[in-house]
Formats: sequence, C-alpha cells, structure tokens
Amino acid sequence: MGNILNGKEVAEALKQKLKVEVDELRKKGVVPTLSIVIVGDRADSAAYIKGAVKRCGEIGIECNVTELPQDLSQNEFIEVIHRQNADKKIHGIMIMRPLPSQISEDVVKYEISPAKDVDCFNPINVSKVMSGEEGGFAPCTPSAVMEILHHYGIDPKGKKTVIVGRSMVVGRPLAMMLLKENATITICHTRTINLAEETSRAEILIAAAGKIKMIKKDMVKEGAVVIDVGINFDENGRMCGDVDFDEVSPAAGMITPVPGGVGAVTSTVLAKHVIEACKMQS
Repeated sequence: MGNILNGKEVAEALKQKLKVEVDELRKKGVVPTLSIVIVGDRADSAAYIKGAVKRCGEIGIECNVTELPQDLSQNEFIEVIHRQNADKKIHGIMIMRPLPSQISEDVVKYEISPAKDVDCFNPINVSKVMSGEEGGFAPCTPSAVMEILHHYGIDPKGKKTVIVGRSMVVGRPLAMMLLKENATITICHTRTINLAEETSRAEILIAAAGKIKMIKKDMVKEGAVVIDVGINFDENGRMCGDVDFDEVSPAAGMITPVPGGVGAVTSTVLAKHVIEACKMQS
C-alpha cells in the first residue's frame, strides 16, 4: 500500500502555526473574525459550518454565523452583505452555497468585498487566482490540496500532473495554482476520451470530478501521488471519494484517504485565509 497522506496531520500542523499568529494579533488588540452567512437550512451546509466554527475556536478566531430565512429576497441579502463589508470587526465573509433560486449567484458575487472574500466568490479573487496574481484568496479546497503537497514535500515542479475535474470550485483554480509552481498540467473530465490513457501518465493525479470511485487501478501509474478531492457516499452510506481506494492504494506511491484527506484540511485553510485577511485590513 502507498504511503497515506494524512489530512488530519496536515491540518494539525497548520493549526499550531496559525494559533501562534492569532496570539500575536490578539496581543495587539486585534481579534480575527469570520462571518459565515447561510440562507435557509441545508444539512450539508450545517455540518460544514459546525466543523468550521469548531476549528476557528481552536485557533482563536471569532466565528459568527448569520442564519437568514429561505425566502429572503435578493435585495435583502445584498443589504446583509453590504453591512458586513462595512463592519470593521469582521475580517472574512463566507457565503454558503448554493443559494436559494430567488438569489442569483451571478449578481451577488460582485457584492462581497474582495478583501473579505475568504473562499473566492468575488470575480476579482477568481481573476487573481487564474492569472497567478498575489493578494487574492483561492477557494479553500484547492488550497487544501496545495497544503498537503507542501506539508509532505511533494514538489510539482516539472511533474506530469493530471486533474480529473474542471469546476471553478476545484479543477480550474487548482490547475492554475499548480501551474504557478511549474507543474505540467492536463485537465480531464468525465467526457474525456481514453481517460485511463491520460491518467496513467500522471506522476501526480488529482481526482475532483464528483463521481464515486471512478478512478481504478488501471488508471494510475505505479508509484504516482494520488489526491482524492471527491466526497461521495456508497450504497451503505459510507463516505468515499472519486478514487477506488482499496483498489488503487497498492499501486500508488502516496494517496489521500476519504475521509481524513483533503476534506480534513479545508476548514483550517479557511481559518488561514481569515488571518491573512485580518492582517491585510489591520
């Protein structure tokens, strides 16, 4: 079996580093503060929020949750965001998505302040990530992938790197982040012809297509680093990824599990972004 890339280990190491940074800020009278905004009641969002609040608390970040009614109008929602943009005690804002149908993401994404947009919703931050410009906030999930690579000393420079998934949440921004570190990138997806031929060339293979256990042993190069971003549930209700872990792990050189891999790092990355936002605003 390949070496396990333990997301919990990465998150714990990052957490300890961030606690030191927060302690220094608090000594100066600055308390990093995150506002999470949710419209309506979604079980998956509630679970994520619970984890984020817990992790922020462990690090010393204040985390406020603004719960808004499901039938809130778009204009009312924008007013809430504008108030939080103007509130100097709030350093980071995270809007839980998807939003209800009456609130257009294409409209409201322009309303959140880029300086407080810690999960890359505003197009200004998206543009910075895609162009490789400093000073923006990348989405937390691809940032978590990069944290895992850095923690385990996996240098993507020059390596053939295949990403299966082209979403603006993971695949595309992650490709740009890896390209910035000089990886040789191929982006594939569920409609790629001869997908196994492409993935089996990868020295670093990242699965982010949202399709349960789609990556099989014959699709992985012997000794490859395999990063599984997928969050799915099998017929028994157990969480699993886009990679068939039991089948692939004997061939992989290094591999992330699900759960306990990329997902375990994302809330700590969110906290990191809040601290960075706080420092820039202070």
